[in-house]
Amino acid sequence: MKKIIIIGASIAMFLASVAQARDVNVNGHYRSNGTYVDSYHRTSPNQYRHDNYGTSGNVNPYTSERGTNTYGGRCSASNFSC
Repeated sequence: MKKIIIIGASIAMFLASVAQARDVNVNGHYRSNGTYVDSYHRTSPNQYRHDNYGTSGNVNPYTSERGTNTYGGRCSASNFSC
């Protein structure tokens, strides 16, 4: 029984680390117009738009805000380029 608990805990820690690997911390910076942008988290850049926090149907785990962007269409499992 003890081995099962250890294996289960190990798998849970591994899965948690994989999920966090998708996130990128963006350091605070100044825009060219002088506006300061505070640091924030975002999803790792890739070729898909449907897995970003701002996309409709997704929720930002850091702010609990729901995404509103639709990118001209509805995202679905068969429409990865939305």
